[in-house]
Amino acid sequence: MQAAASKPKGEAKAKPAAAGARHQNEGHGRRLTQAFEALEAFPALAESRKRLLAVTSKDHVATADVVSAVESDVALIIAVLRMANQAQGTRGRVDTVVAAVELLSPQAVQALASRLRTFDFFERASVWDAAPERFRLHALATQHAADRLAGEVGYEHRDRLTVTSLLHDIGKLVLLHAYPGYPEQVHQGAQTPEERIHQERRELGVDHALVGGVLARRWGMPVGVATVIERHHSPEAVGEAAFVRLADMLAHYEQGAPVSPAEMLQSARMIGLGPSELRRVMYELPNPVNQRQRHIDPCPLSGRELSVLQRLAEGKVYKQIAHELTLSTSTVRTHLHNIYGKLGAVDRAQAVLIATERGWL
Repeated sequence: MQAAASKPKGEAKAKPAAAGARHQNEGHGRRLTQAFEALEAFPALAESRKRLLAVTSKDHVATADVVSAVESDVALIIAVLRMANQAQGTRGRVDTVVAAVELLSPQAVQALASRLRTFDFFERASVWDAAPERFRLHALATQHAADRLAGEVGYEHRDRLTVTSLLHDIGKLVLLHAYPGYPEQVHQGAQTPEERIHQERRELGVDHALVGGVLARRWGMPVGVATVIERHHSPEAVGEAAFVRLADMLAHYEQGAPVSPAEMLQSARMIGLGPSELRRVMYELPNPVNQRQRHIDPCPLSGRELSVLQRLAEGKVYKQIAHELTLSTSTVRTHLHNIYGKLGAVDRAQAVLIATERGWL
């Protein structure tokens, strides 16, 4: 009788514990849902939005300029990609800023940017405090490292890698809003990225990579983008996730933060880099030696106009150019007038600069 009587007591004790666990999980769920909703108003850096509005207001809008302006800020990337992925026939398919900008009109991008909230380091009044600026700096450092790695091994999907490397930590913004003690109280002195991700799982039951993947899917991003974000801290990460994982560690290294040499070497091997190649990348990171020329806009100049501009870039005068191309001086002037109009340049120096930046010279 006594044994039988003791069983219900045990069961009675178990029920409150199970109920408490459910209550805690429901609490986490509500916190994360509210944080997801709060990120709808995540601000863009004021200077980034200003530059985007400026390039989309020009008479001659260059796709490359719009792409560069959008990629300078995480909030701008998110907004433009979300809009592109909501278009009929492209839902969940647009995975690069280049493709998004080519799909959307400059006027649509301009209108979108004008509606975004902004953040200014010197005029902070946001619930995010300085988080947007810190987040942007690490995102850009990771993107630079990822692009350097891609160049080292010849990775072809570099425009998509730009997106995944810049957005890889969006889950941190969710946790920052959901848990007031994040990251200090959660990480509790953890040093390396691997130690911090372990602490998140231990303290919260989730980590920022997993939450970031969920958020990317919620925003309608392509599955491939969400998956890279979700897996970028996994020791078994392969493909693009491995690039982002190593790039994230390199960004921490460049900023003087602790990283695990063993984890870096392991991740480097996953993308085909050996110790000597990794050392070279680490040495060159603070001062990149080869800035990638992105050929986004098709050259609007004819072959003859390009030949004239090439010689102008070499410092030659009209008579020299005319002689080399078997043209009259007046024809050279006509070509230059057309070149300035097509490029939106006011003089030869600006025309040469624009063509060089676009990779046409």
